[in-house]
Amino acid sequence: MLKTTRLYVLVILWAWMCAVSAAQPPTCPAAPEPLQLSPEQVRVALLQAHDQGFLWRIRKDQHSSYLYGTIHVAKKEWIFPGPNVMRALKASDTLALELDMLDPDIQRRLGASAAAAKGSVLPEPLAQRMVALAASLCVPYESLATFIPELQIATLTLLSGRRDGLESAYALDSILAVMGHGASKAVVSLETPELQIQALQMGDAQQTAAFVQESLDELESDSTRLSLVQLAQVWAQSDYEKLAHFYAWCECQGSELERHYMKRLLDDRNPELAQKVDALHRSGKQVFAAVGSLHMVGPTGLPALMEKLGYQVEQVSFTAP
Repeated sequence: MLKTTRLYVLVILWAWMCAVSAAQPPTCPAAPEPLQLSPEQVRVALLQAHDQGFLWRIRKDQHSSYLYGTIHVAKKEWIFPGPNVMRALKASDTLALELDMLDPDIQRRLGASAAAAKGSVLPEPLAQRMVALAASLCVPYESLATFIPELQIATLTLLSGRRDGLESAYALDSILAVMGHGASKAVVSLETPELQIQALQMGDAQQTAAFVQESLDELESDSTRLSLVQLAQVWAQSDYEKLAHFYAWCECQGSELERHYMKRLLDDRNPELAQKVDALHRSGKQVFAAVGSLHMVGPTGLPALMEKLGYQVEQVSFTAP
């Protein structure tokens, strides 16, 4: 059973960490609201929540674990898991995330890795476009200026959904971390901050400039925002058939550079994620592994990789609310 009082405290702490404190012009989206929920409000919200995202039960060595596809930006009304997801989480003794952002060491290493990464210097026209785009998204460019260009683009991509109510502050990974710690479960990181920063970086200055130019073109034309909104809707509706055909509608593989980048962000990371989940499961843990939903797609996705490792893999169907 979740320890609701401790969960309440952690939700407030997490919201305080994520909220944007700087005052914004009236034309900008409002900052995410702190989730100051009473224990009773949390209890009622959990009872009223319905399942979203994608859930698989995996079985091997006489016990079960779970894979859950999350989303890295979400609406406030999506933050509480539905009954099937909650049952799977309660049945598990270990919560495995890409990164546990409530772990002080992970926070420190992520900040240090981002600061230490040696990025390419952008040509001045691209640098000016980056500054203008940040302004259009109501982001002080000074808060991004020390990041490598690829991390600046990743940040602006997530922020492009704010006018549609999509906030990284309500990311399901963070909510699950709050719940896992609140229930005194073991919470582990499947990756390292250093690996995630490395996965973002292109091979050289020429590739970085080409990547930034293509990304700015898509962000300025609004195609990135529209794809992000569509992906969020697919997640909210648990429409796995549409998710499985993501590359047919995302407009994110229009060039060889984009295809290479998406492969590095997803396919190349999946085998290590699968091995980490397998190691936890084989040690006797009942694991609830929650990672971005795009890691669940196709023959290189986690469900397929776990099947290759000898697991019985069954997708859990959700009943419509």
